Amino acid sequence: MFRRFTAGVALAAVLLAAGAAAAQDFSAERISNDIRTISADEFQGRYPGTEGERMTLAWLQGQYEAMGLQPGGPDGQWLQPVELKRFTPVEGATASWTGPDGATHPLTVGTDLVVRAATNDGRASVRDAGVVFAGHGIYAPERNWDDYGDLDVRGKVVVVVAGEPDGELFNGPYATNYQSGAYKADEAFRRGAIGVLTLVPQGAGSPQWQGLVRANARTRTMTPGAADLEFSGALNHDTAAAWAAAAGLDITQLPDIAGGTFRAVALEGVSLSVDAAETIDTLVTHNLLARIPGTERPEETIIYSAHWDHVGGAGQHPGVEGDNIWNGAWDNASGTIGVLEMARQLSRAPRPERSIVFAHMAAEEMGLLGAYGYAADPVYPLETTVADINIDMLPLSGPTRDIPIFGKGQNDLEDRLQALAEPLGRYVSDDGMPEQGFYYRSDHFPFARMGVPAIMPWHGWDWVEGGREAGEAAWRAKFAADYHQPSDEWSADWDLTSAVENLTLLYHLGLDLANSEDWPGWKPTSEFAVVRARSDAARQ
Repeated sequence: MFRRFTAGVALAAVLLAAGAAAAQDFSAERISNDIRTISADEFQGRYPGTEGERMTLAWLQGQYEAMGLQPGGPDGQWLQPVELKRFTPVEGATASWTGPDGATHPLTVGTDLVVRAATNDGRASVRDAGVVFAGHGIYAPERNWDDYGDLDVRGKVVVVVAGEPDGELFNGPYATNYQSGAYKADEAFRRGAIGVLTLVPQGAGSPQWQGLVRANARTRTMTPGAADLEFSGALNHDTAAAWAAAAGLDITQLPDIAGGTFRAVALEGVSLSVDAAETIDTLVTHNLLARIPGTERPEETIIYSAHWDHVGGAGQHPGVEGDNIWNGAWDNASGTIGVLEMARQLSRAPRPERSIVFAHMAAEEMGLLGAYGYAADPVYPLETTVADINIDMLPLSGPTRDIPIFGKGQNDLEDRLQALAEPLGRYVSDDGMPEQGFYYRSDHFPFARMGVPAIMPWHGWDWVEGGREAGEAAWRAKFAADYHQPSDEWSADWDLTSAVENLTLLYHLGLDLANSEDWPGWKPTSEFAVVRARSDAARQ
């Protein structure tokens, strides 16, 4: 298997270096013109559920129809509806806890704890549920880490601390998925818990707690496929201390939760009751999918993805004076057109053995919601989805030596990309910005979370002319000036040389995968390897 992978990629690399790229012809001029089209003011900032969405998807559909591609959505359609539920708390939520002596202690929601009903019907009604403290709430077998141990948490409320332990075991400066609240909720739900509370190590009067209370009162859009817990929320130090004391726990005697020896403990005799409700309104948006069916193994799929949406116009930003349309030319009209141009080139190549899908995801700016919607209800089974290659914000520079990727060290897609880049004098690197947590912030992540190997290239800083110092300075200036600003508009001055270089490599990466029988995999230290392993039988 490995021999076939290395031989296939090595051959593709040699051909690419020798000029085989003539088989395709990525056009910087065409890319620029198409970006200009869908980032124009008439498209209203491409906000989900608006006329801007309708115009964008109709334009994309027309482009794919002109190429002769097939609809790739459910039931032979171009569009996959994604139903987004927005939840707003109803005043009057109540909570109380009972100690080993049977006495019930009322809790003031907003002072002692905060709660959100997290079920699909917007209601939480929990009576006398046992409480468990699970440290960081992490189960990471590849790191020999297990906060839960053998404790049964079915029907209980799990209390966790935020984040993850510091140190190299959890990727040093690069965060892992284990630090996220969504992961902790998923893991607790997988084990049968009915609620999750995050422990805030400050009292009710602290600025941190007060900020959390304000945030908790806002309308939020639930992630499709999120853990269907009864409720989620947070409790402060004072409340947690009262529960621990009632259970007879001396927290100073517990093993260090960051040391690897801690195991979850039940707060014996302590139970929690919660009643909360939320109003629900629904926004329906759409992913658009086009497909080239495979000739030999059409059930096996490579996905190229990008989000079509941005943050809208005057209707989403009331009171803004002057330019009130966030055109989103760079973010992410550029990636949208990158995927479209990829389809244009691949549609001219001989049909591959595996299927290739071009997925334009909705509502990324609202929290990757279109991609989460696809992952929760995939059109093509995730078990036999070979890889996701995501494009978000094409690089705008001259040629670069480096090809940074989000999540370096996660899976062997980077090794395949490196094999293609090396004969061209280029190299794969990390993104250089660990504080941003980029791997968890774009549409490849919902695929990775479900075990599908995923990769996303980023902007090179190591310029062929000017080196890293010039490249980094230019990128930081561009990002600071235009990212999520009304000034993110198309410009005839954009240099798309690096974009064409990267798209060419991604073309060969996807085409090689589509004409092979092997499956890219996760590195042994990746948190997603254990997820992919659950479906190994489907790929035998």
